[in-house]
Amino acid sequence: MRILHTSDWHLGRTLHGVDLLDHQAAYLDHLVEVVRSEGVGAVLVAGDVYDRAIPPVDAVNLLSDTVARLAEHADVVLTPGNHDSAIRLGFGASLMRAGVHFRTRVPDVGTPVVLDPAARGGSGGRVAVYAMPYLDPDAVRWELADGCCAAVDDGEVPEANQVPTREKGPLPRSHEAVTAAAVRRVRADIARRREGGGDRLRNVVVAHAFVVGGQASESERDIRVGGVDSVPAGVFGGAGVDYVALGHLHGPQTVTVPGVSRETTGQDRDAATTARYSGSPLAYSFSEMHQKKSTVLLDLDATGDARTELLPAPVPRRLAEVTGTLDDLLGASGEPHTDDWLRVFVTDPARPTEMYARVRARFPHALQVQHRPPVTAERAVISVVGQGRDPLEVTHEFVQHVTGTGPDESEGAALRTALERALASERSA
Repeated sequence: MRILHTSDWHLGRTLHGVDLLDHQAAYLDHLVEVVRSEGVGAVLVAGDVYDRAIPPVDAVNLLSDTVARLAEHADVVLTPGNHDSAIRLGFGASLMRAGVHFRTRVPDVGTPVVLDPAARGGSGGRVAVYAMPYLDPDAVRWELADGCCAAVDDGEVPEANQVPTREKGPLPRSHEAVTAAAVRRVRADIARRREGGGDRLRNVVVAHAFVVGGQASESERDIRVGGVDSVPAGVFGGAGVDYVALGHLHGPQTVTVPGVSRETTGQDRDAATTARYSGSPLAYSFSEMHQKKSTVLLDLDATGDARTELLPAPVPRRLAEVTGTLDDLLGASGEPHTDDWLRVFVTDPARPTEMYARVRARFPHALQVQHRPPVTAERAVISVVGQGRDPLEVTHEFVQHVTGTGPDESEGAALRTALERALASERSA
């Protein structure tokens, strides 16, 4: 079966105040075209569909339109991330058209969406998709703490086969504990299905989490709980899972899941699991400007072997960074970047006159403009400001530190006047 794995659309997000919805719509048009042209049977969206819990109306309309278009060609399985509101995203899920599956409820993590290519006139075996919404430990540690076995004290990490009972206490307050509990439900369901005989389903988990080994960027929201925000990759091993479609990290990357021996799984082959982040379709911060955005095209064969290919996402406008004196940037060195979203560092020793306006005239898509004068040994010295220091001298040093040069005569006079008026105001108060 051919599957498209994507995540982290963040519909409704802006980039330094720039509305990105048109660029996001262009990516989603690309996604629909890939599904149609590549014979994709299912689209998996691993969370952070929206950028915030209450998305703008235009973002909601864009999602509705996109899901309808995708569903004309493939099944769609979508689950919320830490930016989404699971309740709002899942509202009306039971009323969705056939082939559209919004999986937002925590109790459903062990109940798969079973995809059958034959239902759409295709060929190949069925695939069970276990979709896990973002699991906030504080919200779900009671909900996932059911089953048998002894209780686990708060903060103690349970063993792999140990499930605390609801009567005796919640799971530990960690992403590892709640994700492991969800995977145990997946593992139990896979085992039940295999015991029942019939054809071997290929098994895919869709999860939104920070898995150990992944490289983060600046634009992912912190999901730290108790100082820990990650889940060991081994949590997904040994569950009979063939592929883990991950969301949350914005850079496309593979995560290594430790292999499991045949003796552990009872299968005829090594149960190695392929796990991958698809990454976000657009760069959402300058920390992502060197990432090559993509979507994962996944082929699962009859044995469950997973082959992946990265399909480049369209780039509506590049992100770049330029550094130099203002004259250099306004000259030939800035020519390749006039159409880019830019972060600009101006390195003149003194702040140039009308620096921001001149930069924006040259680079209409500049998003950040900063004056960064050369650091000299003299400026690197840290001065201690105490009650005995002359306030006017301190202000002169501040101007020197920020701009690279001290105030001129007129600026010094303005600083003195402002300081005298402030002192007079204090005396009269």
